[in-house]
Amino acid sequence: MIVLASQSPRRKELLQQVTEDFLIHASEIDEKAIEARVLEEGMEDPFQKTASQLVETLAAEKARVVLKQHPEDIIIGADTVVVHEDQVLGKPIDEADAFRMLRSYAGKTHFVITGVSVQSRQKEVTFSVKTEVTFWEWSKQMEKEVRAYIESGSPMDKAGAYGIQEQPSLWVKEIHGDYLNVIGLPVAYLHRALQEFSIYS
Repeated sequence: MIVLASQSPRRKELLQQVTEDFLIHASEIDEKAIEARVLEEGMEDPFQKTASQLVETLAAEKARVVLKQHPEDIIIGADTVVVHEDQVLGKPIDEADAFRMLRSYAGKTHFVITGVSVQSRQKEVTFSVKTEVTFWEWSKQMEKEVRAYIESGSPMDKAGAYGIQEQPSLWVKEIHGDYLNVIGLPVAYLHRALQEFSIYS
């Protein structure tokens, strides 16, 4: 049995493209402590490399915790961050933080990195996928739409304060890489990783 170590409704929906046969068991880990440790250890490295290490570490820790409770199963852990101007952007702390994030993307390129860890008692496959996203320049219309999007409450549970499958799709000028990765789970990469666990044989 496959177990998704996430309560994200978006990851649940995306995993259904790979298989309908899975359970959900959200993991509880101290993400802030892990983030602080990984960022400190990677201070001398290029920032995107450190951010990739961060999401891979978080995904692996999430899967590891759930594997202890489901030792006979295959566990999928995942974590997504937005990297912009050498900062890791997680979920906004309030509406002002969400506006600051969304405003900062205008006319610039940011990166969405998702770490994925697939684990069983016998094997672990952990990787990360990076997608480049460029927003259009700021305008009065975009500001109006951003404020309405924030008022809807939708940005508050999303890394980087937006879901590309929602209204923010109107602000995207270019995207290079895996689109589903930006939503939260690079299913094509995950599908290939799961083949190493012989679930399709």
